[in-house]
Amino acid sequence: MIPQGILKLLCNGPVIPAVRNPEDFKFAMESTSPGVILLFGDINTLPGLLEQAKQHKKRLIIHLDLVEGIGKDKAGIRFLARLGVSALITTKSHLAKFAREESMIVIQRLFLMDSEALKSGIQFLRGFKPDALEVLPGSIPAAAVQELIQKTGIPILAGGLMTTPADVQQAIDNGICAVSTSRRALWTIKG
Repeated sequence: MIPQGILKLLCNGPVIPAVRNPEDFKFAMESTSPGVILLFGDINTLPGLLEQAKQHKKRLIIHLDLVEGIGKDKAGIRFLARLGVSALITTKSHLAKFAREESMIVIQRLFLMDSEALKSGIQFLRGFKPDALEVLPGSIPAAAVQELIQKTGIPILAGGLMTTPADVQQAIDNGICAVSTSRRALWTIKG
């Protein structure tokens, strides 16, 4: 079940569409999800994509590490805020802090490859609390999800390696709030 608050702005079920190209973007604009994660684009295409999302009443969640041409610094974040970007995902903690200063919704992305990465991630999150945490891969064990929830108190999203509805359901059963995926076939799953 998706918690109240920030996630209601991003999804209305267990899946947030993540788009990798213009064709997927158009398809996602017709989805029922209020949020769409943007995994492509550049400084030239972003204004048009934001306008299209606005016309479809969608909130674009910009994956800062994948959108080209935007400075990975405070000025780049300020530029995005002036363009109307209200939510972003990044692996870079200093950029997440800058985005928070610009009143953006901040999703910190964390790769959990082993128990040391989990420990380091929890330690990092004691110093900065994003609005949500996206962990990769999405198939992390329930015990790791529960540890993250207990020690951070923030909503946990999962991404990566989600290929079937059963994968999404398993992530939700493990305590994940929502899954981000670029697989169109999973965008219509209801919670």
